[in-house]
Amino acid sequence: MSTSKPQTYRFLPGAWIAATLAFFERISVLFVKLRITPNTLSLVGLAAGAAVGLLYFLNEPLWAGLAVILCGVLDILDGKVAVRSNKKSRYGAIFDSSLDRYSEFLILAGLAWHFRASWVLWVIFFGFLGSTMVSYTRARAEGLGFDCKVGIMQRAERMVLLATASILGALFRVFDPAMAVALCLIAFFSHMTAIQRIAYVRRAEKGLNVPADKKEV
Repeated sequence: MSTSKPQTYRFLPGAWIAATLAFFERISVLFVKLRITPNTLSLVGLAAGAAVGLLYFLNEPLWAGLAVILCGVLDILDGKVAVRSNKKSRYGAIFDSSLDRYSEFLILAGLAWHFRASWVLWVIFFGFLGSTMVSYTRARAEGLGFDCKVGIMQRAERMVLLATASILGALFRVFDPAMAVALCLIAFFSHMTAIQRIAYVRRAEKGLNVPADKKEV
């Protein structure tokens, strides 16, 4: 059996992801000192997601894009605070993941209203299914004993695409085409990520290109 790590590709550069996580690792110290719990941050993240959806509903893409960034920041911080404050728990994990799904739904619901008379509405439906499958395949794989974090279009990539399309689209007055492109990328590559994770478990079960600690023994 090979012990090399499986290759995985993401839209965001690995160095950029690592630097961002390291930065928020330091920021999390402040939240721990303020005794802000990770579940509180998860709830605020849900509220931020609802705000994003409302801002899309009100046709305020610039503010929506900034609120998407806030969602991403809170999504990172709740996990970092949980670890640093020694409050990481199974309940906290499922609570956070569940609120993330609701938050994503509210964001896409606002976009669905904005594009209600456009073909993009169907892309949004397909994209929401894809993002749900990304989460489901990881959870199902982990339930089977595999640490399945591979995939090109994970939550961070989806948030970055939405924020970029919103902010640049608003600034250059091309919001609709910019967001349509972003949503198409999210829809297509989310399903590709779900397929990647299914294939990963298949390889893992056969013992191909997966470290021993990735398998249930």
